[in-house]
Amino acid sequence: MISYLDFEKPVAALQARIDELRETADDGAIDIDAEIEKLQQRSTTMLAELYGKLSPWQKTQVARHAERPHFRDFVSAMCSDFMPLAGDRAYADDKAIQGGFATISGRKVMLIGHEKGNDTASRVKHNFGMGMPEGYRKAVRLMELASRFGLPVVTLVDTSGAFPGVQAEERGQAEAIARATEACLALNVSMVAAVVGEGGSGGAVALASANRVLMMEHAIYSVISPEGCASILWRTADKAADAAQAMQVTAQQLLTLGVIDRIVPEPLGGAHREPQVAIQALQKAITEELRTLDGLSGTQLRNQRAEKFLALGS
Repeated sequence: MISYLDFEKPVAALQARIDELRETADDGAIDIDAEIEKLQQRSTTMLAELYGKLSPWQKTQVARHAERPHFRDFVSAMCSDFMPLAGDRAYADDKAIQGGFATISGRKVMLIGHEKGNDTASRVKHNFGMGMPEGYRKAVRLMELASRFGLPVVTLVDTSGAFPGVQAEERGQAEAIARATEACLALNVSMVAAVVGEGGSGGAVALASANRVLMMEHAIYSVISPEGCASILWRTADKAADAAQAMQVTAQQLLTLGVIDRIVPEPLGGAHREPQVAIQALQKAITEELRTLDGLSGTQLRNQRAEKFLALGS
């Protein structure tokens, strides 16, 4: 069963009616296939109209949908093999940031990304995708390992931001994020980053300072969450929808601004409705972008990243 968002209530009501009719049809007493088909087409049309004009705040809700594919789902569907690597070799292993050697479309890569979890237990285990300093230091270690072996780096970004707790600050959260961003920019190999859900604050940038930055169609990417921005500007999180509009957090807006390079289409109604289709689309886009970077030297790749990020806002 799909969990419907608030703005999808008309579709939910129609789908409930379709389900009732299907149950009626199952007893064989009456043939109502034509009516079900008619309602199904109406539901699809309604969903297309809704998703064709989503506001930034509605996009935020879709990006946070609990049933969207997460890192482990991408690994299972995109990678023919995956060898996880753990620990920062200094303090601990952070479960919010995962990574390791992987093969995508026949190409060996270093795959790194945020894992939010898909139920209460796994979300607590992975700290809701909010990385600790040791997570970003692990990412740095894996990027350096990839550079040593000449492997492209692929990152999947999906976090509301790095963990803001006291213990994270005590262990050098800001420094760890800065070092991870620096490591991205200093790589001698190609790097492709994809914002697959929520790209929040420095916790996202630390894994997204890449040669090519992709975004799923209904993902968001911003310096702060809409609620956080609203709390600062209006002293209330109730203005989150206004904040999302002002910050221009959607893939379509960010492509226009030059912050990202490509939008990866999602199935009608979002990636959570057909995860496999969404993952295949992302795999295809990543493979194509890596191919465009083939043949560039380490110096060219570093210069390309520097020019890309220095040009933002100009």
